[in-house]
Amino acid sequence: MPGWLTPPVVGGPITCYETPKDGRMDTSLKDMPDTPGDRAASPTLAEALPVWAKIGITSFGGPAGQIALMHRELVEERGWIGHERFLHALNFCMLLPGPEAMQLATYVGWRLNGTLGGLVAGLLFILPGAAVVLVLSIAYASYGQAPVVEAAFLGIKSAVLVIVVDALLKVAKRALHGVNAWAIAAIAFIAIFFFAVPFPIIVAAAALAGYLLARFAPESIPPADTAALDAEPVTLKQTLRTASIGLAVWILPLVGVGLIFPQVFTDLSVFFSKLAVVTFGGAYAVLAYMAQQAVETYGWLSAPEMLDGLGLAETTPGPLILVTEFVGFLGAYRHGGEPALAYGLLGAAVTLWATFAPCFLWIFTGAPYVEQLRANPKLAGALRGVTAAVVGVILNLSLWFTLHVIFKTVTAIEAGPLRLWAPALSSFQWDAALLAGLAAILIFAARLGILSTLAICAGASLTLSALL
Repeated sequence: MPGWLTPPVVGGPITCYETPKDGRMDTSLKDMPDTPGDRAASPTLAEALPVWAKIGITSFGGPAGQIALMHRELVEERGWIGHERFLHALNFCMLLPGPEAMQLATYVGWRLNGTLGGLVAGLLFILPGAAVVLVLSIAYASYGQAPVVEAAFLGIKSAVLVIVVDALLKVAKRALHGVNAWAIAAIAFIAIFFFAVPFPIIVAAAALAGYLLARFAPESIPPADTAALDAEPVTLKQTLRTASIGLAVWILPLVGVGLIFPQVFTDLSVFFSKLAVVTFGGAYAVLAYMAQQAVETYGWLSAPEMLDGLGLAETTPGPLILVTEFVGFLGAYRHGGEPALAYGLLGAAVTLWATFAPCFLWIFTGAPYVEQLRANPKLAGALRGVTAAVVGVILNLSLWFTLHVIFKTVTAIEAGPLRLWAPALSSFQWDAALLAGLAAILIFAARLGILSTLAICAGASLTLSALL
């Protein structure tokens, strides 16, 4: 097998996600051996395929649950990859833009069975959830205005508010260590909430701040992981070959679609390709930027519909970023022309391609250099800066969603560069607030999972609608 197709041998102790008995996630270190004797022989692709399919179909619960599922299936039950090597792969994927759980599956598949194995693992992680989201998107476009559907989605949207807050607290606990991290998070929030600074600019500025701190004040940040680990050597020629193939696969189909079909497909291709480059910190980190652009700039859907899409993605297997498929379907369905359904299907396909094709490019190009990435203190500092900024961006998302769910009417007031969101107090929705309170009790007090919370809140909303 050529060197550029051959995965390196990796390892190193890093934080892992495990599933306690209550079904929620923690980040405790596990002291598990990773010696050759503890590992089973690498499976053939035919042996691995049904396992990847099982993971793709059952990957509910967001990235934490998906990572725990893969750890159980691949490390604990089958021993195809050692614990420490699994954790090392996880840490690498968390450095990349895009959904870390999907990229972790791609990385492990690549280590086990080369490039084809990575493609199979990544695609099987995506496709089951994408199929479900597509069916739900079609149903939503056709029947979304029915009173029963609206009532159910009010409960889902109210629950999503609390789910986002829960994500905010978890990310903040992990990311905000020290005054500098808190400062970057605060500045990021002020920039996006009050001044509408685009998310890519915030990411770039936070990365620069982290880089400068690592260079000029290294004592203020944790040291980079410089553990000596083995890796398969790779040449610049091999890297350029892999990167050029990946870029061509990503960009050329989108260009072709943009040249043949209406303008909305060019807009979808450009926007979601750009989004794929800056999605550090997972889906929640970019939802505010995506929602505001999709709603306010392009007019593909409304703010309540954006929340409906997020609720759909929360209830399906696969990465949460599949909400982009919902946005792409509705945008093309409404603005592509006739037949609307055919254009909607093409819009969903374009969005999926623009969202996930780069993920394979990052893995296949960057994986051979994983050790160098981890050991570079300045790069590690830049990424810590981005992670801190993500907290501020998720806080913006929380407030933005809250205003648009609890109030029917929200107006943006602009004074020069300053922008304020002003809800109409008379449009307060007491039922949405009540349902959000119920979701908070279920998640924070009863410690129920996401699917259970969404189902209970949807049922409660239907009950309220029937009684009133």
